[in-house]
Amino acid sequence: MQPSFLESRNNNRIAYVLNNGKLPCVVFFGGFKSDMTGTKAVTLEKYCIEEGQMFVRFDYTGHGQSSGEFKNGTIGQWKKDALAVINKINADKYIFAGSSMGAWISMLCAREMPGKIGGLVGIASAPDFTEKLIWEKLNVTQQKELQKNGVYYAPSCYGEEPYPIMLNLIEEARNHLLLDNNINLDIPVRLLHGTDDEDVPWEFSTRILQRISSRNAALTLIKGGNHRLSEPAQLNMLCEAVKTLCQP
Repeated sequence: MQPSFLESRNNNRIAYVLNNGKLPCVVFFGGFKSDMTGTKAVTLEKYCIEEGQMFVRFDYTGHGQSSGEFKNGTIGQWKKDALAVINKINADKYIFAGSSMGAWISMLCAREMPGKIGGLVGIASAPDFTEKLIWEKLNVTQQKELQKNGVYYAPSCYGEEPYPIMLNLIEEARNHLLLDNNINLDIPVRLLHGTDDEDVPWEFSTRILQRISSRNAALTLIKGGNHRLSEPAQLNMLCEAVKTLCQP
């Protein structure tokens, strides 16, 4: 399906694909430097279509088919992109499903929409990754270089070219950190995380479980699962988690 586009306040074009159906509307939030054509997004879309469930996937600015440069993006900007798509759809009830960084952004969005979120699924959730997995992992020399040059080129885990980490991304993200404070979300939450995730340790999800205010929250650790969690059985677990939250 060809994407639709909406104009953001900073004159970027945000690409999204909407499939109409019954409520709640399932929204998929992609990960850092990912896009809406990934395996999890497309698999969940197919499942929702089969179930007659309303579903939307989208690209943040600087990602996929949206305009803008990746290096200029921030957590706050990508949250605004997500909210722009959600507000465009204007459904009465939503289920959020976020992968890696997308889980972080979905939690930030959910906090701004009390009463409209029926549940949230986090897949290899990576809140605060800019601070805990990038900034705090750099040595003093690397931190000084990043502060001096405004950019650090991080190696990719998937054989791709190194990608730029901008100082502005790190600094702006400090306005949105979650793990060191209480996460005030009183909605059903289901977390999925692989025990062999080398990008985002599964302890991130246990920290979410500890910090979140919801009493209806559960974590499933997937033995041998890596960060992508894109094997058929793992994708089925994602769809089942969404199915459970969609049920009245």
